[in-house]
Amino acid sequence: MSPRPPSSPTSAANSSASSAASIPTLPPLSSASSSTSSTSDMLNFNYLWIPLLIAFSKDIATAASADKLIADESESTATTTILLPSQNHTGLHSPRLSPGCPALHPKLNYRPVIGILSHPGDGASGRLNNATNASYIAASYVKFVESAGARVIPLIYNEPLGVLEKKLSLVNGVLFTGGWAKDGLYFDIVGTVFKKVLEKNDAGDHFPLVAICLGFELLTMIISKDNNILEQFSAVDQASTLQFTRNINLEGTVFQRFPPDLLKKLSTDCLVMQNHHYGISPERFRETADLCNFFQILTTSADENDKVYVSTVKANHYPVTAFQWHPEKNAFEWGLSMIPHSEDAIQVTQYVANFFVGEARKSLNRPPARKLLDNLIYNYTPTYCGKAGRGYDEVYIFT
Repeated sequence: MSPRPPSSPTSAANSSASSAASIPTLPPLSSASSSTSSTSDMLNFNYLWIPLLIAFSKDIATAASADKLIADESESTATTTILLPSQNHTGLHSPRLSPGCPALHPKLNYRPVIGILSHPGDGASGRLNNATNASYIAASYVKFVESAGARVIPLIYNEPLGVLEKKLSLVNGVLFTGGWAKDGLYFDIVGTVFKKVLEKNDAGDHFPLVAICLGFELLTMIISKDNNILEQFSAVDQASTLQFTRNINLEGTVFQRFPPDLLKKLSTDCLVMQNHHYGISPERFRETADLCNFFQILTTSADENDKVYVSTVKANHYPVTAFQWHPEKNAFEWGLSMIPHSEDAIQVTQYVANFFVGEARKSLNRPPARKLLDNLIYNYTPTYCGKAGRGYDEVYIFT
């Protein structure tokens, strides 16, 4: 077959214009005379569209791959964001069939009970109960202990001594509250309970004592054997700072677990509540050998006249801590206008409570459950007395 003669420039131009103006169409089947030309046109048509179809297919495949990659990444991100570690079954380790719980320490008591000694009166100057044998515990002390995971048994100061001793055998620590009584039967009972606390520790049981405000003052009198050792201060309804003794080691003290920023704020911000007329100066404390042998001073504070007094002490050889200030008031009392209620102040309450109950968990005492239930403070009902706008908000009254 001879080669096809080349087209003239004019015909080529006409042909290009015609092609641009209309899409090529197949010739009629009956047109036999143009079969050769049609075959040639079909070949040219195929040569034109086949590369386009291949390129278009590649674009579709590339787009599909990109969409799949994005979907996979989205799914992976969603999986990472939503699934908890226990739900992620990938990796070398097989999924847990049940949650893993840390083993409890065999020597710790995770159901501690604190004995709180009641104070003479009704906590409301006789407005609630003026019986001569009435005693009370402010509910803030109970809540303070409960907030850290312990229960409370009331140690009613004027019940028979045998009953009081039986209750002491049921608890893992003792709390002396604030108040005013410094003589008579109450003073004697505080001394008796304090002696029992020391005996329990000497016998090998880790048995903590926390003494607050009046409790601190009574321990000062008992340990020094001087009922006139206290001095007068003006620190009623006062928020104050705590100034730490220079070079004091806080390890093993109530302040050990305080965050550094909160420790710093204790010395710069008024985060603790003072409400007392009496106390002891650092000078008189250090002059008293019995006090120095038993306690070490952790902090001091100043009253409204800038007169400095000892505000926190820790026993040298016993789990005994005493506060001239009130750690329980920040979170649980509202009757006094100067009680700090800031978030930092609430943390102070919680850290002190956690320390006390943490010490009580170390007690070896495991009394029968039935005896505990019969003596818990849940058997009593608190009385709301906060409507007066002063004093305690709630008290437990015992007669």
